[in-house]
Amino acid sequence: MAKNDDILLQMKRNPKDVKFVDFCKVCESFFGKARKGTGSHRIYKTPWQGDPRINVQNHKGKAKAYQVKQVLLALEKLEVSHGVKE
Repeated sequence: MAKNDDILLQMKRNPKDVKFVDFCKVCESFFGKARKGTGSHRIYKTPWQGDPRINVQNHKGKAKAYQVKQVLLALEKLEVSHGVKE
C-alpha cells in the first residue's frame, strides 16, 4: 500500500484512477475509522457542523472521482479550519 502523501498526489493528479483501499487509508488517517454503511458504502465523520459526513463507495476497486474531489475539498477545509497539514 502506498503512503498518504503519494496517494494524495495521485488523488489530485487523477481523481478517476484512485484505488479504493488507498482512498480509504487516506480517509481513515484524517477522519478516523469509518462507520460501515450499507453495501459498498463507508461513512467518515468530519469535525465541523452542518453535514459532517463523507460518504465513499467502492466501484470495481476504484474510488469514484466525484467522491475523491469531495474528500480533497474536505481536506482543504480541515487544513484551513484546524491547521492540519496534508
